[in-house]
This record gives sequence, structure tokens and C-alpha cells, in this order.
Amino acid sequence: MSRTRTALLAAMALVAGATGTAYAVAPDGVGAAAVPCTVDYQVQNQWSTGFTAAVTVTNLGAAKSSWSLKWSYAGNQRVTSGWNAKVTQSGSNVTAANESYNGTLATGGSASFGFQGTYSGSNAIPATFTLDGVTCNVDGGGPTDPTDPTDPTDPGDRVNNPYSGAKVYVNPEWSANAAAEPGGSRIANQPTGVWLDRIAAINGANGKMGLRAHLDEALRQKGSGELVIQLVIYNLPGRDCSALASNGELGPTEIGRYKTEYIDPIAAILADDKYSSLRIVTTVEIDSLPNLVTNTGSRATATPECDVMKANGNYVKGVGYALNKLGDAGNVYNYVDAGHHGWIGWDDNFGPSADVFHDAATAEGATPADVHGFITNTANYSALKENNFSVDQTVAGKSVRESKWVDWNRYVDELGFAQAFRNELVSTGFDTNIGMLIDTSRNGWGGTARPAGPGATSSVDTYVDGGRYDRRIHIGNWCNQAGAGLGERPKAAPESGIDAYVWMKPPGESDGASKAIPNDEGKGFDRMCDPTYTGTPRNGHNLTGALSDAPVSGHWFSAQFQELMKNAYPPLP
Repeated sequence: MSRTRTALLAAMALVAGATGTAYAVAPDGVGAAAVPCTVDYQVQNQWSTGFTAAVTVTNLGAAKSSWSLKWSYAGNQRVTSGWNAKVTQSGSNVTAANESYNGTLATGGSASFGFQGTYSGSNAIPATFTLDGVTCNVDGGGPTDPTDPTDPTDPGDRVNNPYSGAKVYVNPEWSANAAAEPGGSRIANQPTGVWLDRIAAINGANGKMGLRAHLDEALRQKGSGELVIQLVIYNLPGRDCSALASNGELGPTEIGRYKTEYIDPIAAILADDKYSSLRIVTTVEIDSLPNLVTNTGSRATATPECDVMKANGNYVKGVGYALNKLGDAGNVYNYVDAGHHGWIGWDDNFGPSADVFHDAATAEGATPADVHGFITNTANYSALKENNFSVDQTVAGKSVRESKWVDWNRYVDELGFAQAFRNELVSTGFDTNIGMLIDTSRNGWGGTARPAGPGATSSVDTYVDGGRYDRRIHIGNWCNQAGAGLGERPKAAPESGIDAYVWMKPPGESDGASKAIPNDEGKGFDRMCDPTYTGTPRNGHNLTGALSDAPVSGHWFSAQFQELMKNAYPPLP
């Protein structure tokens, strides 16, 4: 997959008069400022008889309340189905008209849609597009973008799995903290994510390395081979509307600051040619989009803060903007956070969450081609694989799904969930080649409490509770969990559909303070981090299972680091 370069092509058209990509110039010799619209047409996936495409049209003229985009095929392409637009074809002529929910197209606004088609022979990009009868500038993209086969950094040619054949960046700041702990040298060389959790983190705050410093160090570590550096993009307006411990610096309505003060500077740095030889993986806005499904409306788990974010649309807009801007660099691989099985594995969360992710991937100029994959279990504790029970078993006359722990969820672990959710995401319109990441930094659940086999069959609860590796009091508990251990070490392509196991959450960095601690990072006190608290509907009103004496989220927590090493599975040497 590749990102296209509409603005660049428009400029090249004026300077050079021709490019290797189809475009149309505004009529009557009008300058670039008068271009009425632009079209980004991408072939996302292509096989011997068919293809999928994503199209984004940007209106640079007067605002519209409805729109119709038209083009003609030079070959025998036929549209068979579409989404987010009414796509019809007569002969070689195709018309895409707005749906009822996306007819408004403001000046500078964009609309995105996709479709599937068939072809034989060639599948050339259409040369001309018209928006309501007016010719647009065109940038044809996707796998058909011309690339230089002698240049491995050419932004038109991403690899399918960025982790394959590559080293992964070791954050020297985290590594130093780990190495300073007794026994920590055993894992101090493991790669972890770099969290950009506020605007100040871009340039470096409180003596910490900024983004350019990390990228420069990544170039040093890279040497002559390939290297992945993992960045966590985490600063949405009204961030983490259901958990005070990870609230951020931007208020619910500050989408403008998010764009101009946070995403735009990051995108500019990542687009620097100096870093074009790196494979840059972004984890985009953890714990945001699933909240719009599970913690809004009439649900018992709803919060007023999440209702506000659903109503104002700034989670969807923010994620869409980030995907669009960050994806402009051809060596950036965007992975959207997809919660975990204990959050969206239930029937009434599974499909709706995939739909919300697709909404975000078609907002603010983004298309599904800007999404290389998804990541599950970020900064969470769900076991990678539960071997001692499954949802298709019946014990003492009851389905395992009826147990208090499973509680009718269709999934009991992250691997099964991630593979199934990948298929669901593809069905909503994401590319068939998307890959999944699973954060295994704290889901090992080893040590003396790890069951050696299934539980007793006297009841379904005894069976599940006696055999489950995940020893949390309730699957809704998420803060600094007692008994947790390091999980599988980072590894590329471990299972079908999984691009890598990663340690995106650096082990030893706190999830949140166990009591109120003043700070200048906008992070509140969430009682789910208080070991004495008896909970909310999201954890069945149980104790939180959190460790005591925890610092503010993101700060080093020595006691947690020692516990993670002690309970590691596979065990540490």
C-alpha cells in the first residue's frame, strides 16, 4: 500500500507539465489556487480478476449539500459493489453519489468511499474525474504508484509486514530504567514503544528525549539493516473518556490544537527524508474508538464524558486526521488500537466496533489504505492464549460462555480474538492484507499461581476459574494488576494474520496513581488504580486488583517491574 501525494502532483503539474500519474488541470489556464477539487484514487488490493479501490474527493470550491463524482474507465473494469457512496455504472461511465449521511461537503472538506470491481487485462487509473460536472486534479495511488525499484526507501512501496527481517528499536531511556533494576538486565535490550502522550513530548519534556532524538538514535541502531521504531500517538481531545488516570491535556473540543500543535508537527518530522530508511510503526490513539461503542448511551457502563465525545465526533475526526497526515510518509505504518477481547469481544460490541474503526478511517481525508493494521491488548493484561478451556465446551450442563469469567463473551484470549477481529475488519472494507499486533508486555501470568491444567468439572465456574491463566479478579480490571507477568517476547510473524507480538507498553511504567498525585501532565486520579476501591459496572463492582503505592501513569514503578519479571511466562532465564 502507498499513500498518495495530491498536493505535490498538483505543484509538479504546474512546473513540469507532466508526471507519470494521471491528473487534470483546471480549465482556462487557471492557476493552482483555483483548482476546484482534487481526487485521490487508490487501488488498495488487486488480484487476477478483481480489485478494491478507495477514493477521496476534496472540495476546494463553494460548500455543497450533495455531490456526484464521475469518471470513465478506458478498460473493461466493472464496479460490483460500493460503500459510503451510491456507486453505479453504465457502460464505461461510473457515478458515485453521496449517501444521505455524507452529502455535506464544506469548502476544504473531503468525502471518502470505496468499491469492489472486476477487470481483465489492465486496470488503469481513470484519467479524468469530475465533481458535479467540474474537472478535478487527480492523484492515482495505491500499488499502481510508480516506484524506483533501485531505491529501497521509495515511499510508494511499503512492505507487507514491517517487522519481518527487521530489528526493532530499543528505547535507551526505558532500557536504562530496566537495567538499573535487580535482574533487569535480562530484558533491558527488548524493544518497547515510545509514547508521545502530550505536545511537549514531541520536542522532549523534563529532560526526556524528543521525537527527533529517538529517530536519530534509531538510525544509529539501524546500521546497514532494517529497523522498526514504534511510536504511540496518544493525545486526543477528551482523551480516555472512561478512565481518569490517562486523561490528557486537551479538552473535548480542542480538535484544532490536536491537529495543528500535535499531529502536524509529528507528521512533518516523520516526513523528513533523513528518516526515510526507517520503518516507522504508529499505534494510533489507544482506548479511544471502542469507548464510543461500549461506554455511551443507555449502557450501564456509559459515562457523560464518553457521550460528549460521541456527540462531538472528535475521536473519529482526530483518528482520521492522524491516519491521513501520518500516512503521507511512505515509510509510516499506521496500526489503529482495537481494544482487547475483554472489551469488544461480545456480540453487541464486535461488529459495531469494526464499523466505528471504518468510520474513522474514512474521516478527515483518510482512507482505509492509510491503515496498515490494528493492535490489540495495548497496555492491557488479557492472556495471549488460554489452553485450559474454550467457549465451545460444556461443563456440568452449562456452556463455558455462561461462566462468570467469560460472561457470554465469544473469545477467551487475545490471539483468537485478534485473528477473528481481523476478518471482521476486512469485511467492513479494510484491505485483505491488514496485519494485527498484540501487546504481550504484561499478559504472561506465570509464576506459582499459573494453573498446570483445567479446573475441576464440578461446576462451569470452578472449571474456568481453576484453569484460566489470567488471574485478575475481573476482566474489566486494567490498572497495575497484581500477579501479572511479562508475556511472549517481541517476535515477528508468530501466527497467521499476526504481524508481531510487541511490547508497546513499556513494562515498569505505571498505568495510573493509586492515590491523587498533583502533576502537570493533565492526568487525573482514577479509583480503578486504588487497591481498596470496590469498582464500577465495568468490573462488576469488584476490587480493582491494583498494586499499591503506584505513581502517575507513565512514570517508573519499580515494584510493578519486579512483579512482572517474577511472574514472566515464558519464564526469564
